[in-house]
Amino acid sequence: MKALSLFLAPFFVLFATGSKTTPAPSAAPVVAGACSIPNTAFQPGEKVGFTVGYSVAGAFVPAGTGSFYITMEKLNGRSVYHITGTGRTLSSYEWAYKANDTYETYVDVETFQPLKFIRNINEGGYKKYQNVSFNKSANTAISNEGVFKVPACVHDVVSSVFYARNVDYNSLKPGDKVPFSVFLDNEVFGMYIRYMGKETITTKYGKFKAIKIKPLTIKGTIFEGGEKMTVWITDDANRVPIRVESPIIVGKVKIDMTSFEGLKSPMTALVKKN
Repeated sequence: MKALSLFLAPFFVLFATGSKTTPAPSAAPVVAGACSIPNTAFQPGEKVGFTVGYSVAGAFVPAGTGSFYITMEKLNGRSVYHITGTGRTLSSYEWAYKANDTYETYVDVETFQPLKFIRNINEGGYKKYQNVSFNKSANTAISNEGVFKVPACVHDVVSSVFYARNVDYNSLKPGDKVPFSVFLDNEVFGMYIRYMGKETITTKYGKFKAIKIKPLTIKGTIFEGGEKMTVWITDDANRVPIRVESPIIVGKVKIDMTSFEGLKSPMTALVKKN
């Protein structure tokens, strides 16, 4: 299955949704070795809520809600960030499409590499459960379907979002790209984030100073492909996603942050709350 949930996919803005591709070259080195990266953006106890909707023929239709929640746990004796992302359709939208999805990642605190990934989805009657363990010494991913060779620094779709939050965008110039690879559906996808600069945006929550990025998406049954998706994250130490917009095959999807708690640093990017 190459296409992820039409409902939940935009929450995980950094994954592939189409054919396998090769990694894009980086315009500037960002992290030595491209594996380890200091976590300065989040902490256990953080919870961020979102709302998602679709714009079709000029009408905006609220469709669902989602959240990320972070705890600290032990996995095989190692300290890990257990990050859980959930997405649910609103009851008023279930007549059109019903989804109840959970994505989890266990990220090594020391190396910031994922050690385990769980995908448990129920979308319009389609159900799938996937449990992936990453063997970093052998560079393999072990899933329900077998053992697969992966790059040394591979991410899953959730860990890649939190990797992106820890990129030092102040060291980049507009147009620079940050490459990384993602393992999904037993395949490896070469991806990148393009840094677009900074701007101030207004959401239903309030007015924010923001960092603007464009993650690569691959043409499939949901997205048009290329760099058409735009993500805004707070221009402060937290780098919380506050808005995601992307054209889809019919219309446009928009996600806005609606709540946050337990942030690692003060939300200094918030200029004015509505």
